[in-house]
Amino acid sequence: QVQLVESGGGLVQAGGSLRLSCAVSGRTFSTRTMGWFRQAPGKGREFVASITWNGDSTDYLDSVKGRFTISRDNAKNTAYLQMNSLKPEDTAVYYCASRSVVFKRYDYWGQGTQVTVSS
Repeated sequence: QVQLVESGGGLVQAGGSLRLSCAVSGRTFSTRTMGWFRQAPGKGREFVASITWNGDSTDYLDSVKGRFTISRDNAKNTAYLQMNSLKPEDTAVYYCASRSVVFKRYDYWGQGTQVTVSS
């Protein structure tokens, strides 16, 4: 069974930084695209960033480009989201997810970690 566990969330002032981690159990990590999503209070879940299995391609939500960086370490079965220059509008629960190669959808999700940015 695949499990994803996020960590690294917290409270930070605007302009600060946080690094989220997503530890994945199971042998499929290194073959799958990993993604980060977020959900702010009263809003739907939105895509934040993704990285292919070998790290050669990344994608970002326009509003986080230049501030957030997604990365992965396949030897550690861990994905990361480095968040710099944080803004109050980045406040949300952040989720990592693993994308099925066959069905091309995110089918495994973590429980989420809260990120709160104060102004």
